[in-house]
Amino acid sequence: MSRNPSSIIRRPLITEKSALQKELSNQVAFEVDRRANKIEIRRAVEAQFGVKVLGVRTANFRGKKVRYGRTMGRKSDWKRALVTLAPGERIEYFEGA
Repeated sequence: MSRNPSSIIRRPLITEKSALQKELSNQVAFEVDRRANKIEIRRAVEAQFGVKVLGVRTANFRGKKVRYGRTMGRKSDWKRALVTLAPGERIEYFEGA
């Protein structure tokens, strides 16, 4: 199934851990569509940012329970993709973050 790359990649994850991984091992983290597989994620990153991807690791996260006043709610489930870039490749979106 061929989908639009912008519908697969939801947003970049910019945290202390992802900043450290970017510096040490040239990896960047994204929140991605829960139905996307590793091949689709690889193609979306290569198409959207014009970089060479060496590997993709994914993890599914369950939404946490939250309280809104008296009622209990739940945040939605989400998926993270940790993308390893080829040596020398950079994504300009993450520079200066």
